[in-house]
Amino acid sequence: MRIALFAVAFILFGADKLSAQGGAAVTAYSPYTMFGIGELQTIGTAQMRAMGGAGVAWRSTQAPNIVNPAGYSATAPKSFLFNVGMEGNFLQNRQKQYSGEKYTGIAKNGKNSVNIHEIAVQFPLVKGLGMGLSLMPYSSVGYKMSLLEMGDEILGNVGSASYTYSGDGDVTEVKLGVGWEPFKNFSIGVAAKYYWGRIVHNYTSTVDNNIVGNGDYLSVIGENEYAISNFKFQVGLQWNAILTEKQILTLGATYDYGGGLRPKVVKHLVLNNTYETEVFHESAVSQMQLPHSVKVGAMYQNSKISTIAEYEFQAWGNGNNGRFEESMNNSMTVKYVDTHAAKVGFSYTPNRFDVRNYLKRIAYRAGFRYSNYYQQYNGCDMHQFAVTAGFGFPLKFMGTSSVDLCLEYGVRGALNSLMSTAPKVGMIRQDYFKVGVGFSLFGEDYWFVRPKYD
Repeated sequence: MRIALFAVAFILFGADKLSAQGGAAVTAYSPYTMFGIGELQTIGTAQMRAMGGAGVAWRSTQAPNIVNPAGYSATAPKSFLFNVGMEGNFLQNRQKQYSGEKYTGIAKNGKNSVNIHEIAVQFPLVKGLGMGLSLMPYSSVGYKMSLLEMGDEILGNVGSASYTYSGDGDVTEVKLGVGWEPFKNFSIGVAAKYYWGRIVHNYTSTVDNNIVGNGDYLSVIGENEYAISNFKFQVGLQWNAILTEKQILTLGATYDYGGGLRPKVVKHLVLNNTYETEVFHESAVSQMQLPHSVKVGAMYQNSKISTIAEYEFQAWGNGNNGRFEESMNNSMTVKYVDTHAAKVGFSYTPNRFDVRNYLKRIAYRAGFRYSNYYQQYNGCDMHQFAVTAGFGFPLKFMGTSSVDLCLEYGVRGALNSLMSTAPKVGMIRQDYFKVGVGFSLFGEDYWFVRPKYD
């Protein structure tokens, strides 16, 4: 294939004719998803995402914890916690264009999407032992780009040629685990994670106006399909360093055992010209891996405020991922790198027991998150940050069920960074705005209780 790999996405965004519509993925729209398993989603409920996405030290009897299985042990006896969340994503891509060394302007495109973000339940088994089950997207792929090439070499041989690159799909995580409090204030948890999904990358090249060719030019249609289905495991700890009637300080940590996803890969390639068609088919197993990752954090709570801080390390650059490096025909490279993320969050509830003033019972939340992206482009790191905010609206007085709203504005990449200097190719900057709504229900209800009648 004349042009087939990731660096072309950046060239396409700076081409004279650019199209960026469609895309089947519902949660991603980015050329950065052309490799690997795509854009990673923020794990957590709407409450956690409104506080920067931190949740490893989150411990509550009123809402599920889908980050740390040790939190399952906090479920109150005879209760049943249920959470469902949705998220809308509004994204814009921007890239500086160059003709040789000359700056010619900024290319822009965008995409809006809405999707279910998470479904989670949590319930007690016996005193000090709880179980949790959750389902949520882990990553998403979505992009569509096209280029009309009319260089002297192309015009002199076939007239003009068009190239189209597209991809869609996602990876879903299902998590089932138990949390146990073996002694007061200390909990451990274990969880099994099942990942499944389907990712498809498509490529086509066609002659649009064969005014001088002799019919021998090959049009190309290619498709690579990745089918993912594998188990991974997680362990977690939580310790209440301070636990009184007025305040709680919880420390938490998790370790995720990564390793190979080993997706089944099916590759199709169709070559056409005027006289014949050739079809190629190949099946293989990819060495794609999930990273080993560690999270540590702390959360402080009293009757009015909650503060949380978290650090996360993901070893994307180790193992097979660390040895993987794609080289493009214009000398660009894409490789995996380790990631570091810092998250902080804050919540304030003026008076959750105020009978007359509903506004004082609302939880007001804010947060911040900063990290580097897990891929590196031509030696150029990509950084990303997000600011978050949100509200928790209680459904009834002295109840724990709530409707939670989370807002997030984030930036990925830098408009002034260059992917390549010869030729000049600018990095794509992504600005996005997310709106999430979560429903946390049944926290104040008693389940598994046999009714009595007079």
